[in-house]
Amino acid sequence: MKILGNLIWLVFGGFAIFLEYILAGLALCITIVGIPFGIQSFKLGLLALWPFGQRIEYMDYAPGCLSTIMNILWLIIGGIWIALTHLFFGILLFITIIGIPWGKQHFKMVSLALTPFGRRLV
Repeated sequence: MKILGNLIWLVFGGFAIFLEYILAGLALCITIVGIPFGIQSFKLGLLALWPFGQRIEYMDYAPGCLSTIMNILWLIIGGIWIALTHLFFGILLFITIIGIPWGKQHFKMVSLALTPFGRRLV
């Protein structure tokens, strides 16, 4: 069932979100300072490509204030726009009864798009 959900996900906005993350990651990796943000964007892109069957957890150890600073910079650089894209697709899919499971995946990814540092994908 996860495979079917992921295949339908690709058709209804998943591939567009994946491309958005990959393009953002490539743009961020151009500079040395943006490489950590680009790597995080690539990880989020892989989640956006195949989200069913994966969970998001906070890291067991305390990443410290560096994680908070990185999240603030991420939010300023472009995290808000990716989160708004997830929110748009989530609302669009929630309008239909059939699209609710895929809308839930987008809503799950909104919080991750806003603050990705200090979390991991399981």
